[in-house]
Order: sequence, then C-alpha cells, then structure tokens
Amino acid sequence: MLADNSSAGQLACGDGEEEKELPLYESKEQSFKAVPEGNMTISSRFLQAELELNTHLRQLSFSEPVRYIYNPLEYAWDTHRCYVETYCRAGQSILFLGMNPGPFGMAQTGVPFGEVKSVVDWLKITGEVGHPQDEHPKRRITGLACTQSEVSGARFWGFFRKLCGEPALFFRHCFVHNLCPLIFMSTSGKNLTPPELPAGERDDLLKLCDIALCQVVEALGVSMVIGVGRVAEQRARRALTAAGINVRVEGIMHPSPRNPQANKGWEAIAKAKLAELGVLSLLNNTSANQPP
Repeated sequence: MLADNSSAGQLACGDGEEEKELPLYESKEQSFKAVPEGNMTISSRFLQAELELNTHLRQLSFSEPVRYIYNPLEYAWDTHRCYVETYCRAGQSILFLGMNPGPFGMAQTGVPFGEVKSVVDWLKITGEVGHPQDEHPKRRITGLACTQSEVSGARFWGFFRKLCGEPALFFRHCFVHNLCPLIFMSTSGKNLTPPELPAGERDDLLKLCDIALCQVVEALGVSMVIGVGRVAEQRARRALTAAGINVRVEGIMHPSPRNPQANKGWEAIAKAKLAELGVLSLLNNTSANQPP
C-alpha cells in the first residue's frame, strides 16, 4: 500500500539513524534519461536529476508495515530549491552523503540534515513548506516553524558552523545530499528504517536512488563522496563502482543520538577523520584552495 503524496516517502532513518546493516543490491544495467547539459547551471542539473528521481519513485508501492510516506522533494520543494540554488555550485570537490531525511530535519525543511535553527539561522534558507497528502496526526509538517530540534542535524551543521564560521567557506568545496528523499512510517507513526522494509520493495527503492546518485555525482563533478554513516558509504561505493564512476568514497561516523560513540563526542571523531582524509584543511580560512 502506498499511502502517500503521490511520490514515495522518506526512509525512517531520518538524516540519521541507520546503524543496521543493509544487504546491497546488485545493480543491473538501468539508468534514467540523461540530465541535459547545454547551458544549464550545476544547480539546475542537480535539481533536474532529483525531479527525474521523483518521477520514478511515484511508480513504487509499499506494503505493511509502511502506512505513511513523505517526500519533502515535493511538498518542501520551495525551500529545497532555495538550498540547492544558493549552495550547489561548480568547483565543489566533496559530497557529504546522508541516507535519508529525519522527521524533524529534512522532512520539515527540505534541506539534508536540516535541523530548523541551522537551516534558518546559519544557512538562511527561506520559502514555503506545504504538506504531504496523507499526514500522520503525530508527525505533522510545520516547516520552518517547527520547534523540535533534530539532534543529528544540529550536530552536523553545528560542527561545520564552528569550523567554517560562514556557509560560504563550507560550500566553497563541499555540498550535502541524501541518497533517498523519502521517509516511511508505520500506522503508529514509528519511523521505519530501510532494513525494516520488505526486501523486494526496499531493493526497488534503493536501486532507483543509486542511479540518481550516479547522476548527481557526475553532474557535480566531485572527486570524493563521504558517506555519513556506514550504510550511505556502503551504497555509494557499490553504486559508483558498478557505474564505472571514478570517485573516491570514504565515510565518517553518523551523528545520530542512537549511536553511543557519537554521544561521547561526535565532533572530535568527525574532525579527526576529516583531517585524515585531507578535507579539514579545506574548511578554514588559512586553507590552500586545492581539493584533496
């Protein structure tokens, strides 16, 4: 059953909770229509790839335990487009990749790891946020007026705010994206993670998301993809390798509060890993402006 807004929804690991392992889908030769180049900007090509993914996601259906599916790339398209058009630009070499939106993050704002205060106060994102057609009474979308903070997003953007000071420094070299734009919920409103979806339905979903990832990586021209959490890293490595896209894939720990290690000091762990990867030096005002 697809109880939705005519798109597919949002995986419940919300920009964050996805520590369970996922079986990897062996990609078959399949692709979306090519994203046009011409005189299109990088941000326009990126948005076109996402719209193409939405078209394919609408064809999917999901059965129990899935009851509600939200797609913020539809009802929060206005704010999402603001994010992409403001910050997605030529010359970025690093793509941070989350798994999917969180109920109080991207689901509310349309921005990956989109904890509201970070999105409004630091990223300065504006726009209207609508509602999914079928909305759980306990999981209402209030958009940029949402008063509940998402820990993962607050940690993620808060870290880069401390490190960079201004968004322009972060986005000079980096961009942030989610593999899957959807969030799934049960009848009770419980978030459902990818391992909790029926296997065939999960594979059909992630196959499409893998194809879209390859498109956006090629559109952006990045040299490194950093999965935020093991699952995003795993899937990115498999999808990009299978497509023959020569991009370095690495990973950092997910900032989810469900991760005990992250609760003991995620910022220090992330900082050490980014230093090891050669990324940290790009994110301060004294950095040489060369990608790793």
